[in-house]
Amino acid sequence: MKSKLFYHYLHKFSKLNRASKNGVKAPHKPILLLALIQSISIGDIRDNKIYITPQLVANFKDHWNWLVKGNVFTPNFSLPFFHMRSEKFWHLQTSLGKEILLTSSNSIKSFSQLREALEFAFLDEALFELLMNSDIRIAFTNFLFEHYFHQTAYIQKTTDLFQVVEQQILHDTRKEYIHAIEAADEEEVFVRSGVFKKLVPRVYDLTCCISNMRIVSGYDIQMVDACHIIPFSRSHDDTITNGITLCPNLHRAFDRGLITIDNEFKVQVTNNFLENTSDFSLKKYQGKSILLPKQQAYFPSVLNLEWHKINVFRN
Repeated sequence: MKSKLFYHYLHKFSKLNRASKNGVKAPHKPILLLALIQSISIGDIRDNKIYITPQLVANFKDHWNWLVKGNVFTPNFSLPFFHMRSEKFWHLQTSLGKEILLTSSNSIKSFSQLREALEFAFLDEALFELLMNSDIRIAFTNFLFEHYFHQTAYIQKTTDLFQVVEQQILHDTRKEYIHAIEAADEEEVFVRSGVFKKLVPRVYDLTCCISNMRIVSGYDIQMVDACHIIPFSRSHDDTITNGITLCPNLHRAFDRGLITIDNEFKVQVTNNFLENTSDFSLKKYQGKSILLPKQQAYFPSVLNLEWHKINVFRN
């Protein structure tokens, strides 16, 4: 038996304030709610702090691709994430000292600006508690499908952006991947970066390829970084052979050219710095063979390592 609170929020969900264009109502808000419910269901959202994560953005784009026909509107994630605040059950927490900059029409300026200014969104506590119940999530989901998209039940999804990008990172050539990046919008690039950060550590068994540090936590905390060999800003290359895993201090040393990896997959350390004797010494890794993925196809590119040695390493 559903509670009064359930019907209270069901009524609110049925009256979402949506813009119109050419006689068509914008689908952004119900799609964001569907994406939110999915993120809760898969454990990406565990408490009442809704961060802008690659998974949530991917869920939004997937639902858009499944449900929206035509090109009257564009799948702009930042619009509903910001404007949902007018529904009163959705609230925004800005980052300390930041403000959300708006256009002359009182809309959000850009996805990156929203991410910079906003810490998280949160729901009415009563609504979030309802969404912790799987039966309630199913009921809300089916209602949103039927009310806004004339679907009688949750449809079988046909695409999964996370999976598509994962396959591209693992199997595309650099040229193929860069072509995909050039066609991507800002939000998709953000999703792709998130997939890279999750996938590279998985290929290296969550282990730093130099120090062999491996920590597995039940709190979904990742202790090694996915590191680009050629920086993404230069290469636009998220393919697996442009990635290695490093613990944070070695990641910083690699990015700043204190260490590199040669074409035999051995660590080279510059002599142009001083350090004290400690367990965290960089020079102790000189000549050490790095941990490599189990599949040779995922080994770091020798050409990319050579680029790093020439352009970054302080020899």
